[in-house]
Amino acid sequence: MSESHDNVPSDLAAIERDVAQHSAVFKKELGLFDLVLTQVVFVVGTIWVGTAAKLGAAQNVFWLLAIVTFYLPLAAAVIFLNRLLPLEGGLYQWAKAAFGDFVAFMVAWNLWVFAISILAGIGLLVTTNISYAIGPPAAWMKESKWFITVISCVLVVGMVLAATRGLGLGKWVHNAGGIMLLITFAALILLPLLSLARGVPVNYHPFAIAWPTASALNLNVFSKLALGALTGFEYIAILAGETRAPARNIGRSVIISAPIIAVMFILGTSSVLAFVSPDKVDLIAPIPQVLSLGFGSFGWVSIVIKIAIIGVVVRSIALMSIYFAGNTRLPLVAGWDHLLPAWFTRLHDKYKTPVNSILFVGAVTLVLGLASLIGVNEQEAFQLLDNAGGVFYAVTYVVLFLIPLFGLKAFGVRVPWWLKIACASGVLVSLLYIGFTIVPIISVGSRLSFALKIISVVVIANAIGVAIFALGRARADRAAGAANT
Repeated sequence: MSESHDNVPSDLAAIERDVAQHSAVFKKELGLFDLVLTQVVFVVGTIWVGTAAKLGAAQNVFWLLAIVTFYLPLAAAVIFLNRLLPLEGGLYQWAKAAFGDFVAFMVAWNLWVFAISILAGIGLLVTTNISYAIGPPAAWMKESKWFITVISCVLVVGMVLAATRGLGLGKWVHNAGGIMLLITFAALILLPLLSLARGVPVNYHPFAIAWPTASALNLNVFSKLALGALTGFEYIAILAGETRAPARNIGRSVIISAPIIAVMFILGTSSVLAFVSPDKVDLIAPIPQVLSLGFGSFGWVSIVIKIAIIGVVVRSIALMSIYFAGNTRLPLVAGWDHLLPAWFTRLHDKYKTPVNSILFVGAVTLVLGLASLIGVNEQEAFQLLDNAGGVFYAVTYVVLFLIPLFGLKAFGVRVPWWLKIACASGVLVSLLYIGFTIVPIISVGSRLSFALKIISVVVIANAIGVAIFALGRARADRAAGAANT
């Protein structure tokens, strides 16, 4: 197979040139510093230190196992594929090159539906945290549908305006979220050391190792830590066309942020266990819980808690901004390939952002978010979609890991043996997660009913995606036929 001047096979180089022509108008706003903070914001969820703390002294083994079998394989695969094809659309472009338009579209569709399910809950999430920050006088906020509706509208309109302005503004939101998250975790990680220095006894054993027993429950927890906590490196690659030197900087951002993120999770969980027993961990707000206990003897605990909660709010808004930015680019790149109407490819005259796609994603986000507040049936439907979201995301990971394993042979790309082993591990962990999501081992009213509901949501959502693809392909074929006559 002949190769281009930059050692990329000629067929892949042709794909790269085609996408690069579309991306040439974009402003290259994201540098290495922005990418590192964005990776931290996107990957580090604040609830996972509480979830892992439920494991007690076994948490280190679970974290290390998830890091070796999924986290590092994901980082390696993303770095490899991004260096090969550093293109706007990220995983969509990689899947298109490896497996064709249909698989690429369905990967993007699953990722898009997953992100929408996350975005739709931003109003409730932010409102709840604001009420905690203010204290008991604001307890009514998280129960008030009209107030949540107002917050949801303000946040979505804000995201639409910021996204229209472009990443020149959006990156500062992401950076602020990253800095606040780092400060919050720094306080969490240093808290046991400060307590020990003041002579306060704490149960701090950051390097304790307790081997867990082999059980279905432990496998389930392991899969949740892997695909719940240690995911997201690939999402930033969607914005490669708006990144300076994407082939180099996106890979560097993964290399720099990966150890930082691992330390945040492992030492953060150890700090939780230093102050709270596993059976008493607050799974919703573990960091405020620990900071309130740890700083209680300092006399200014309320201030610390408010700052911590505000940090969580800022991080949540930054996270949603990243989801929103990526979710508006997926319809754009599908429109470039004529799989969606050209309407989605229209750019803002001044800022060169996909303005129609931004408006569409904003409208869908707002409708789904408000629908979840209307009544019981809508809430149940939204919760079901949220539960199925993990399956949508895991499906995209199965495809991502299959690309280095099977998708690049036709181009003559040599994939190192160690990367193939890593990707095989990633596929197995992703399938394990899907299995435990569909067939729960926790107590539910009916396991069969639960499984059928999740499967139905996933199948119906993907059937809609197939129908949209078929319509788009037919439209593209008609346009091509008209052009040839």
